[in-house]
Formats: sequence, C-alpha cells, structure tokens
Amino acid sequence: MAVAPLATAHAADLVVRYDQSQLLRLPRPVAEVIIGNPSIADVTVQGGNLLVVTGKTFGVTNIIALDADRNVIQDQRVVVDQDDRRTVAVYRGSLRSTYTCAPTCTPALVIGDDPKYFDDVTKAAQTKTGASAPAAATQAQE
Repeated sequence: MAVAPLATAHAADLVVRYDQSQLLRLPRPVAEVIIGNPSIADVTVQGGNLLVVTGKTFGVTNIIALDADRNVIQDQRVVVDQDDRRTVAVYRGSLRSTYTCAPTCTPALVIGDDPKYFDDVTKAAQTKTGASAPAAATQAQE
C-alpha cells in the first residue's frame, strides 16, 4: 500500500526539515512576524531582515512578515518534512520507532512514534541534557 506525502512542496515554498532550521532573508527590515500555525514552525528574527525558521512538526503553514508600517514584506508558505535520507523507521505491528542513522543509528524523537518509545527517548534526552548542564544551573534547580 502506497502512502501519499502530506504536502507537496512547490518551487516558491520554503522547505524546512523537522527539527532543523532554514534562513529566510527578506528584502527589507521586518517589524512583526505572523506564523499561521506556530505548532508547525517557529520563527526568530536575526538582525533586521533575516529570519530563522525552525520546523517543529510535520505540515504546511505560512509566515507573514510585516514592516514598521504594517505593509506585507513577504507571505511565505512553509513546508516542514522529514529528512528521509538518514532516518529509519522500525514497525512492530502498528507501532513505529524512528532512528537517525548517520552512520550509527540512535533513537530519534518523531511525532507519531509509539508513545512508550517516544516517552522513553524523551526521558533519556532530558537526563542527558540535565547531566550536561553547568554546575551552577544544576545547583539553582535543587
């Protein structure tokens, strides 16, 4: 059974990989950014006319950049998809576990994975992050 992709990217689309960022340079400084669906992508402004667009989950949304006079600088469609070249999905019945393989395979956090697997990988990532926190930050949390 073949499954069609959720979204087909067009030439003018900004394609961002899940959990990665892309730069979007605008022709003039931006004063405000509106994100169609902030659960799909996040945007930060770097300098006056450079946007960093980060893919948060799979899907399609848009970003509208306004200048100080509230004129539209750009209305950009954003497609967030997965980097399939280094990703392996393992299915056990209907339950999926995803791994990033570059070149060694390690667990990856991907929306739609088996909830238990996802929770286990999340806890391991949080433990790793906590263990690598600076000593002062760790003591402040205690």
